[in-house]
Amino acid sequence: MATTTTGSARITRDDLEAKIREMQGGAREQAASAKGTLVAAGGVIAAILVLVVFLLGRRAGRQRTTIVEIRRV
Repeated sequence: MATTTTGSARITRDDLEAKIREMQGGAREQAASAKGTLVAAGGVIAAILVLVVFLLGRRAGRQRTTIVEIRRV
């Protein structure tokens, strides 16, 4: 970043565009890195959720099962 004490050098449109593109590039890299991490974490959470739902459904099925005993007289 150019700083002047005399004020002779002006900041041009090209300077501003270059600095904005530089900042956007860093932000995009961080977003891409975070996206990969979020996708992996989402997959793990989805797998755990499916497992919990399966186990709860299995437990509910066992509780509702009727046992019929047939005796000969």
